[in-house]
Amino acid sequence: MLTDNTFQSFGLDQSLLNALERSGFTTPTPIQQQSIKAQLDGRDILGVAQTGTGKTAAFGLPILHHIMNMQGRPAPKTCRALVLAPTRELAVQIEDNFKQFSGGAGLTTCLVLGGVSRGGQIKKIGRGVDVVIATPGRLEDLMNDKKIRLDEVRFVVLDEADRMLDMGFVQPVKRILSRLHPRRQSALFSATMPKEVRGLAESFLTDPVKVEVTPLVSAAPKVEQRAELITGPYKRGRLKEILSQDDVKRTIVFARTKRGADKVAKNLITDGIEAEVIHGNKAQNARQKALGKFKSGFVDVLVATDIVARGIDVPGITHVVNFDLPDEAENYVHRIGRTGRNGASGVSITLCAPDELKKLAAVEKILKRKLIEREGPDPKPKAKSSGWQGKKQGGGGGRAGGGGRPGGRPGGGNSAGQPNQKRRRPNRKKSAARAASN
Repeated sequence: MLTDNTFQSFGLDQSLLNALERSGFTTPTPIQQQSIKAQLDGRDILGVAQTGTGKTAAFGLPILHHIMNMQGRPAPKTCRALVLAPTRELAVQIEDNFKQFSGGAGLTTCLVLGGVSRGGQIKKIGRGVDVVIATPGRLEDLMNDKKIRLDEVRFVVLDEADRMLDMGFVQPVKRILSRLHPRRQSALFSATMPKEVRGLAESFLTDPVKVEVTPLVSAAPKVEQRAELITGPYKRGRLKEILSQDDVKRTIVFARTKRGADKVAKNLITDGIEAEVIHGNKAQNARQKALGKFKSGFVDVLVATDIVARGIDVPGITHVVNFDLPDEAENYVHRIGRTGRNGASGVSITLCAPDELKKLAAVEKILKRKLIEREGPDPKPKAKSSGWQGKKQGGGGGRAGGGGRPGGRPGGGNSAGQPNQKRRRPNRKKSAARAASN
């Protein structure tokens, strides 16, 4: 949903307005409408908003406007604004957005994150920069080594605060915040608002304006969701079948673990489908390279863990496939939010094994709807010769087939699709003894 107001009505610096116009941004989204003016007036912000709502512009535009109207340059080893993000991918995207919004106005930014050399970051910060976008771990390293000072920060943002706490950054974040200038303007954005995030907000923000533009957990409205009951060994063949359909273009496949993601990507390549994989064990350069190939269309399939379930906005994603259900039901919502963005439609397909039915039920409780209709207690589907159950919701499908081997029947079965039975080799000694006794 967009609003009737324009960015001009906020009184933003003209260079920002020109950059927004060049980028095709004309009408503020609800979160931008509610928070930009308050921040321009100097208020702190507590924002409850999911990704895809335009929150980067909601906090980025006021920060850039204020910095453009400041005198002089930042002192060595300092910055004027600090944005903390939970993942390296989100930090990279935020910096890209800041550069896009500033439109060549001469503002300086610096990424401070792990997985890459510290040397370039230290050199850039040493000259002083306008905006630092950082992950907590690397930033605290540079603080401890006295390579950066935060006592002159005037604007600070915690983005994806709930995700940051989930990843165990609560103590580093608190230590970072303790080093900030007391007279600062602050903003905290979170997709959900658990007790820990509320506590952090109370200690971090001063009389904030609360902005809430979406329910705390809700699925993207334009995503068609469906699920299929399928035994684990047959997921590989079904995934190949889905990705081979004509209407499936750019797709993210989510796996539960890093090892699982690697295995899915390796199997896809073996099955003739080019794919890249991204997860926390990959070096930053490898992650950026994989993401770059996916964004540019060099590959149409990205296999990922929940590290990219939030905050990564890749245009044109038509499908999301949950190869595994997530451990946390809320992550399902963030996963499928990668498609159906900015007014487009999308499709989410979940492959649910019998041992994942409890996780599916937790997802359905959040969604307040069934993804698979089933009678009585959750069934444990038996493997059919085709390898997957016919029970599903919302259409989709196609010809059943595939299996555990590329282009053929699954291993471990005979030509009739029945499991092979081990034949017991006769014990010759016992047979001879019985014959002698007779």
